[in-house]
Amino acid sequence: MFENLSERLSQSLRNIGGRGRLTDDNIKETLREVRMALLEADVALPVVKEFIAKVKQRAVGTEVNKSLTPGQVFVKIVQSELEAAMGEANVPLNLNTQPPAVILMAGLQGAGKTTSVGKLAKYLKERHKKKVMVVSADVYRPAAIKQLETLAQQTEVEFFPSDTSQKPVDIAQAAIAQAKKQFVDVVLVDTAGRLSIDEDMMQEIQQLHASIKPIETLFVVDSMTGQDAANTAKAFNDALPLTGVVLTKTDGDARGGAALSIRHITGKPIKFLGVGEKNDALEPFHPDRVASRILGMGDVLSLVEEVERKVDKDKAEKVARKVMKKGQFSLEDFRDQLAQMRDMGGMMGLMDKLPGMGKMSDQIKGQMDDKMTSRMEAIINSMTAQERHHPDVIKGSRKRRIAAGSGVQVQDVNKLLKQFQQMQKMMKKMKGGGMKKMMRGMGGKLPPGSFPGG
Repeated sequence: MFENLSERLSQSLRNIGGRGRLTDDNIKETLREVRMALLEADVALPVVKEFIAKVKQRAVGTEVNKSLTPGQVFVKIVQSELEAAMGEANVPLNLNTQPPAVILMAGLQGAGKTTSVGKLAKYLKERHKKKVMVVSADVYRPAAIKQLETLAQQTEVEFFPSDTSQKPVDIAQAAIAQAKKQFVDVVLVDTAGRLSIDEDMMQEIQQLHASIKPIETLFVVDSMTGQDAANTAKAFNDALPLTGVVLTKTDGDARGGAALSIRHITGKPIKFLGVGEKNDALEPFHPDRVASRILGMGDVLSLVEEVERKVDKDKAEKVARKVMKKGQFSLEDFRDQLAQMRDMGGMMGLMDKLPGMGKMSDQIKGQMDDKMTSRMEAIINSMTAQERHHPDVIKGSRKRRIAAGSGVQVQDVNKLLKQFQQMQKMMKKMKGGGMKKMMRGMGGKLPPGSFPGG
């Protein structure tokens, strides 16, 4: 997400960031570039106008002139105004009510609403330790009820059955009554996808809302519709008292206009981002972290949280102990590392959160794509246990068998073995106290600041 915007903004702000002195002319030129970048990202025009006016007001004022590094201060101003446009801080779900807390999910057809219900159920169960029930009040699409039942099974949460002969209000009320009996903490109510211009459907959801009085009413919207996402959110907000927005399909949206427009146009916070197809691909929305990512500064906090959550610490410690003690590192260990990387959104997902990665060339990024890690995993899976622990035995006929088994060429197997040998050499150097020596050795060859304290 924000790929195009990040590229454009980073470039124009890099140019001004190194300036020792700011003049009206170079501020004007940079703001023109920022304005174009935002418009190309499909940010709504009123949002762009207000954003530029605020940055200009602060940049021309004393805030910049008194600074020793005015270029850097200008970049900070842009960053803080990006945060302000998106809402400044994360707004968590409000579950502070007599259980069960009812969350109503509304949205357009095809926005990813039912999938988001499944993701949110998993999020609440795993990260907030809540007992969750999901129910579908979509009586127009039997497939939606079946889809939610499947998602409930996958995420191991309660599912309240419903069918197309029932009324949405009756379904929701029965589910809440059942949830009270089962001591459920949160009930997620999925509704039929509707068009904002469909008067009958809008009346139906208004009646449903009045009947169950949800503590949260979330509008699910596809980020790839750009500023249209903000406009449809406004139409729904006029009909329903929305409490927040879930922005879906952000992994396929290189522009990011919706994220920058929604708060301004609806006055409602974005609470979650859908960042992929998997059940756990839902992230709380942090405007400060997103602003940092847009400006190519990475998002280390989210990365650390993800590592904490998804890395198997026991397995990682076991490998670390083995490497430190014996200098051993097998292809099986290598495969586990690749699998954990995949669970954290793959190589590109990790790189997006690292500072300065936006400046990397496309050629280098191309060498680190997620297809490559999947291919490497497939090659290792096609080996026998003996081959994984003793790769030296992998010669001609074995290479051909492994290549055929994993659907790759023999040269791909050779490439993996070569990369693994290099990694093994590095691991052997870490044996005992070798890690410190190696870091010291590398520190002398790297530019200042490459390592902490460097």
